[in-house]
Amino acid sequence: MKNVLVVGSGISGMGAIKLGIHYNYNMRLTTLSSIDEVEKNTLTSLGVDIEEGRHSINDVNWANIIVKSPGVPSNIPLIDAARDSAIPIISEIEFAYRHTESTIIAITGTNGKTTTSHLIYHILKDNGFDVALVGNIGTSFSEQLVCRPADFYVVEISSFQLEDIVDFKPNISVILNIQPDHLDRYNNNFEKYIKTKMKIQVNQDNADSFIYHGDDLNIAPFLSAIKANKYSFSNSTNRSNNHGAFLDGDRIIINTIQNKFTMTIHNLALQGTHNIYNSMAASIAASNLGIQKEIIKKSLSNFKGVEHRLEFVGKISGVNFINDSKATNCNSVYYALDSITDPVIWICGGVDKGNDYSILKDLVASKVKTIIILGRDIKDIHINFKNCVNTIVNVDTMDQAVNKSFSLADSGDTVLLSPACASFDLFQNYEERGRVFKNNVLSI
Repeated sequence: MKNVLVVGSGISGMGAIKLGIHYNYNMRLTTLSSIDEVEKNTLTSLGVDIEEGRHSINDVNWANIIVKSPGVPSNIPLIDAARDSAIPIISEIEFAYRHTESTIIAITGTNGKTTTSHLIYHILKDNGFDVALVGNIGTSFSEQLVCRPADFYVVEISSFQLEDIVDFKPNISVILNIQPDHLDRYNNNFEKYIKTKMKIQVNQDNADSFIYHGDDLNIAPFLSAIKANKYSFSNSTNRSNNHGAFLDGDRIIINTIQNKFTMTIHNLALQGTHNIYNSMAASIAASNLGIQKEIIKKSLSNFKGVEHRLEFVGKISGVNFINDSKATNCNSVYYALDSITDPVIWICGGVDKGNDYSILKDLVASKVKTIIILGRDIKDIHINFKNCVNTIVNVDTMDQAVNKSFSLADSGDTVLLSPACASFDLFQNYEERGRVFKNNVLSI
């Protein structure tokens, strides 16, 4: 029987605990956080040893394997000790993978992975597939295996979750783009971040499919070594001879072994350049699963969107409010600003993950009339945009941010929450930040 030590008690860690219990493994949990008393009593009654408030290195030699939660850094003493003792360290995604033989569609990318994961799930669901949506998206892969196994899993995967994969081999992998993000985690080494993202396909072979952004120069150097069947999506008709998808004027052309069809971008439920790419990637994945083109086109046109991603909240006295709380890096903000034609009052700020704000300067200068900064890291925002807009205001709460934005807005303006930063200074996560924003808007 395996001795499994789970490090971290977030969604991934608790999911791994539940999966381990299901398979009658000896389970231990070590976490710096506090666990809800009811849940702790339940786990203890099931034989799980729990350590709160610290990570004891003594647990290392007990373990046959360690499941490290994505939020746990790779350089803590417990993990270093495990490496020194040659104890295998895996991610929760890897742990779940080893306990299923279902078809896996895995999606990563700096931006767009949540929307694309939801799109693929929506298309499969519309076609009657027994499918679950898991990973970096709300429900852990491991917990889903216990609560309701499915024949198909659409798995959104972050770079943190990819760090500790070993054998993980999706049937279809998708990389939407790779841009600088989370550089604080990778010692400001962009190359480390790129290589971590590319691990999504490292175990694939010629029975599998790899879908990628054909115009992304950070992906291109890896292509020759990839063994899976490659499908690119691109805005260039020069790629029209490749299997995949490309943009020709206002038409998307899908060209795979299984399908060939055209769809006008005006029929897509999600508008904006980035969502055209997301729709292309989802179409290729669905085609490779044998879904008919009529269903793909219908699903892309009736998709309802994703909460906290360019989510329309309401219109008050002619002022639009948009919740883009999931935009935790500059590239996401770029897509948001690029998709809005109205004058913008931009709410941003939080915990800076190593942002390069320079990519936003031209867009901010042309579209943003006022910047409202909410959160800890404000200095770089002031420095980068002081010559781009006339007004920059610091606030302490989301309530202040919303009310100040509304007081400065004219009819026809858009108030955009698109923070470019993580939320952990003031909120538990980007979801809480988005919900608080929406509640404040609806309270005006």
